[in-house]
Amino acid sequence: MLIKKGMVLAAGKGERLRPLTDACPKPMIVVAGKPMMDYAIDQLEREKVEDVVVNVCHHGDMIVEHLEKRKKPNIVFSHEEERLETGGGVLKALPHLGKKPFYVINGDILWSNKNGNTLKMLREFWRDEMDILLLVVPIKSTRGYDGVGDYTLSANHKLKRRTGDHAKYVYGGVQIMHPRIFEGEELHPFSLNKLYDKAEEKGTLYGMEHKSYWFHVGTPEALMETRAWFEEHTLVEA
Repeated sequence: MLIKKGMVLAAGKGERLRPLTDACPKPMIVVAGKPMMDYAIDQLEREKVEDVVVNVCHHGDMIVEHLEKRKKPNIVFSHEEERLETGGGVLKALPHLGKKPFYVINGDILWSNKNGNTLKMLREFWRDEMDILLLVVPIKSTRGYDGVGDYTLSANHKLKRRTGDHAKYVYGGVQIMHPRIFEGEELHPFSLNKLYDKAEEKGTLYGMEHKSYWFHVGTPEALMETRAWFEEHTLVEA
């Protein structure tokens, strides 16, 4: 199955990266010579995704001006006067995303493809019984992450949200979603976590483990760490 549509989430304020994000949207912060969101869009293009929706709000004009220069893939902007958070943002964009599974990628994360093309592997991992397939990362493989984990992963690849103090896996900001999981939702600001919990309850929330490095650029310190890593390495494009 080829996935022809995707979305990059780019409407957030990036509060923890202030003052950098006072004048620049977080996905436009440069790492290794290009804005972070370009890494996600480049990999979607490499996967032959034809249409990508980018939601914009905070300094959205800067994102639009930058991405309008691209020839591929076809980019549609979803403007949010009021930030709709991740769930509301995807729900608003559904008319552009169609009725088949699509990618959703956070515009402010980076990952390495050293052990294989991540988006391709995620696509090949997808099964019809899934509503949501999350890329999950072992905490030991993260860079710039200071949390305690999000999920446990069962032998049959189903995800269960952390109930104790720690969980082995972090949600990696890359996923495939089926639009049916949005049925019954009304347009308002809400987190995609609501739909992850809904899918978990249905038994249709799955995870695929990422086998290489993953970068969370949430703070100035994490940005420095990520930039330093990129000075010595390159993301391997499988």
